[in-house]
Amino acid sequence: MISESKVEDKKELKAGYVALFGRPNVGKSTLLNYLLKQKISITSRKPQTTRVNLLGIDTEEIHQAIYVDTPGIIKETKNTLNRFMVDSAKSIVDDVDLAVLLVEAGKFSDGDEHVVSLLRKRKGATICAITKIDLIKDKLSLLPQIEQLSSLKVFEEIIPLSALKQDGINDFRRLVFSKLPVGSHLFEEDQVTDKSEQFIVGELIREKVMRQLGDEVPHSSGVSIESFSVLEKLTEIRACIHVERESQKKIMIGAKGERLKRIGSDARKDIEVLLDRKVMLHLWVKVQKGWTNQTVGLHRLGYR
Repeated sequence: MISESKVEDKKELKAGYVALFGRPNVGKSTLLNYLLKQKISITSRKPQTTRVNLLGIDTEEIHQAIYVDTPGIIKETKNTLNRFMVDSAKSIVDDVDLAVLLVEAGKFSDGDEHVVSLLRKRKGATICAITKIDLIKDKLSLLPQIEQLSSLKVFEEIIPLSALKQDGINDFRRLVFSKLPVGSHLFEEDQVTDKSEQFIVGELIREKVMRQLGDEVPHSSGVSIESFSVLEKLTEIRACIHVERESQKKIMIGAKGERLKRIGSDARKDIEVLLDRKVMLHLWVKVQKGWTNQTVGLHRLGYR
């Protein structure tokens, strides 16, 4: 027989989906990682590093905020991969319990306005987070931006924060918890994402590609995990980095294979932290012509 107190506790549970929206490079992935105190979403200074909607689950007592880190939204898409990324983000605008627009402190561009226009049409709750306030010396200079955002009549709340400096993170977290609807938790208390370890491993490898190479090659590259073997003393992983042209393959490998070795070495360190065990990582590069502009090519690398 269930006690009356337990029934009351169950009624108090709150859970909901919270999507992080914004143009590229406003700090969505960085914010999610700091909220979860664990790296599940890759980051780099290059736009559109995030390619798929990624769930991050933040559970504390009666609250469960299920964050969705979305790809950066842009007006014009150059290829099938870009369209896939933007469509992924736009597809959930009306389906989440809470939408969060992220804008960079001291900046509000046409790209930001475009995302606002998408959020303006939704019926659910919407708030705004002004990110990277650590880059602003005079915090009073944020007041005109806050007034500008308030005048849009889209946001229930506007909150400044800096993920890197842990400034405003707890306030943001509490605000999100206060907006969650009453409902049962959808994930286990200790679960932080719905993605597999293999998926995150592939993303960590791609992060090193994004960070170490110039602008062209990273956006034409993708990673597939070919094997993932958990052995007695270590985990052995074989992964392939896909590019579109032979010239990109040469750049990825580098002179005497040094660049590929560095990518592998940096990725292995993060993977060992993720898996909490020793890792043997084998990388190679394969040319798959035009994959970023082919639906079949996208599907092969898991973009569906």
